Amino acid sequence: MAQVNEVGDVVHARKTNVRWHVVIILFIITAVSVDDRSTLAIAGKDMTTSLGINPGQMGWVFSAFAWAYCMAQIPGGWLLDRFGSKKIYLCGLCLWSVFTLLQGFVEVFHGSTAIICFTVLLFLVGLCEAPVMPGNSRFVAAWFPSKERATAAAVFNSAQYFATAIFAPIMGWLTLNYGWQSIFIFMGLLGIIITFSAARVIHNPLNHPRVNDEEIEYIREGGALVDMDQGKSKTASAFNISAFKQLVTNRMLLGIYLGQYCINVLTFFFITWFPLYLAMDKGLDIKTVGFIAAIPAICGFLGGLMGGVISDRILRITKSLSIARKTPIVLGMLLSMVMVFCNYVDSIYLVVLFMSLAFLGKGIGALGWAVMSDTAPKEMAGVAGGLFNLCGNFAGIISPVVIGYIVKATGHFEWALVFVAIHALIAIFSFVVIVGPVKRIELKKAL
Repeated sequence: MAQVNEVGDVVHARKTNVRWHVVIILFIITAVSVDDRSTLAIAGKDMTTSLGINPGQMGWVFSAFAWAYCMAQIPGGWLLDRFGSKKIYLCGLCLWSVFTLLQGFVEVFHGSTAIICFTVLLFLVGLCEAPVMPGNSRFVAAWFPSKERATAAAVFNSAQYFATAIFAPIMGWLTLNYGWQSIFIFMGLLGIIITFSAARVIHNPLNHPRVNDEEIEYIREGGALVDMDQGKSKTASAFNISAFKQLVTNRMLLGIYLGQYCINVLTFFFITWFPLYLAMDKGLDIKTVGFIAAIPAICGFLGGLMGGVISDRILRITKSLSIARKTPIVLGMLLSMVMVFCNYVDSIYLVVLFMSLAFLGKGIGALGWAVMSDTAPKEMAGVAGGLFNLCGNFAGIISPVVIGYIVKATGHFEWALVFVAIHALIAIFSFVVIVGPVKRIELKKAL
């Protein structure tokens, strides 16, 4: 807001940068959410011995989260559109943290009862985490102009790699010294603490106590949907079937959904089976696994940030959303396919090198949420994001189970790595051939 100084000159206030504070807390929350679902990957080896779970059963336990996560995507997106991002987002964070905490106590039961209790709690974690990524997408669409959106989306999306890099060594150490139960208790308590901190930072643009008019005007002129949670979007109480049909029949969105599914196959391999690959196929102890798993994760984190920055830089140069978003995706997916080289080497150093390159590429190419923020209709941004995340996270149901049975049938991970790499190739085809021009969907009938 312009102000007048002591001599009567008009002085324009510098715009605030509250939007970056918001995306940082989204980053932290996303890191916690990803790590809460990947705790099983670190605890898995000791837990299978303690509870008597074989690799096939472990695949189904892994997928329990994904079943719930997928089932709740569209309802979770509707809740975001109906009640606004903040309320649903923070409620989900608090509840999934409580359920994660409770997983640390399932051993009070025995045998199949303990396995069932653990699976049910993991299922509930999946239900409560469902609004996180659609909520992130809504916040980014509301807070960031188009020219900064890929970087902002890359920041919160890169949290999945940061989570592994930071928490995998911690969880490995906790498991070694205090048992596998301790990591669930630690992550649950951490999430509950973060809930109260996040409540002070997360607001929608027009309601934030520290944002000024200059920043609001800057992001509004750049294409930010600052009034997303105002008016009809917030008060609509009915699910609009006609608009939903437009979302599921649009060729561009269908291509984006397929591409995200394929990219998430890589994601779920790294956050579920990769630590077990190091332990079971390469014979490493759990403490070593925790530290080595952090190396590719750091590369993924750096790749995620690089992908967003590169995309926004290309957008400034070419003024084309299609070129800016697709180029990093294609290059990143090509690089991620080097993981198959692990099948031809015995050196753990070369395995870590190839997996690090693959994770770097996956990070660079993981721009699906930036594309969704660019394309989702304002009236149904939450539902569109939920549908996108639903399709993407079918990979969390299918790939852990398929990989589990591949490993069970062959005793090794060679064909599992081929299975994952093929999906990177399909992702390239989807974004290049099916998606077409990247642009925001305009619904034909107002909600």
